[in-house]
Amino acid sequence: MGIVPKTETRRRRLLFVLLLALGVGTAFILILLAFKDSISLFYTPVEVAQGKVPKHKEFSVGGMVVKNSLKREPDGLTYRFAIKDNSDTKLKVVYKGILPDMFKEGEYAVSKGRLQKSGVFKAGEVLAKHDESYIAPGEKAKMDQTAKLKTDYKK
Repeated sequence: MGIVPKTETRRRRLLFVLLLALGVGTAFILILLAFKDSISLFYTPVEVAQGKVPKHKEFSVGGMVVKNSLKREPDGLTYRFAIKDNSDTKLKVVYKGILPDMFKEGEYAVSKGRLQKSGVFKAGEVLAKHDESYIAPGEKAKMDQTAKLKTDYKK
């Protein structure tokens, strides 16, 4: 029981470093796989028409809500509308629920759901994209007051 030779110590260190690298690499791959399903990218109507969407899986689709396409069913909670992208390819969407306040025809919306065999997208969730120039009413008043102060100061 004596002193361990230098070559044996180097082998142990190398083995430790390799096992550590393997463990970190495995953990990294597992984290990426876990996030893969939670990353929510959306498809365009033209990609849906081309069949580039997942079959039998939930996915998101985004586009501009076509003017005069929003219809409310007699039950009061079911809405039908169409979205389009730059290619003017339209996708019919049906949604049962309360639409977001910012949802309007001519504005951008993202819907999450499944494509039905009929070609209609059945949304379980609808998100409306608001205009970047939107300013909360309280903030608008503050900005107007600041602008008035600057004008008064310059006089």
